[in-house]
Amino acid sequence: MKINHTNGAGMNPYQRQINKLDAAKAKPKQTDKIEISTTAKEMQQTNNWISDRQKKVDDLKIQVENGTYKPDPQLIAKAMKNYFQK
Repeated sequence: MKINHTNGAGMNPYQRQINKLDAAKAKPKQTDKIEISTTAKEMQQTNNWISDRQKKVDDLKIQVENGTYKPDPQLIAKAMKNYFQK
């Protein structure tokens, strides 16, 4: 009995899977991208709030070193009360 050329797809059932793997390798990999607005860039450059805060800290350090720092006990108690009531 002679068998002529039959359906060729059944000869290699894994060919479709191999083709999918090759296609996946050929795709370029996506990368993450971030864009910063112009307003945010301006805020980074000015940093006024950082310099103001640093100035306050430096002033307090000088007062503590000189012994002239006198904290207000009522303000401290009020702040603690507000903090713990949250």
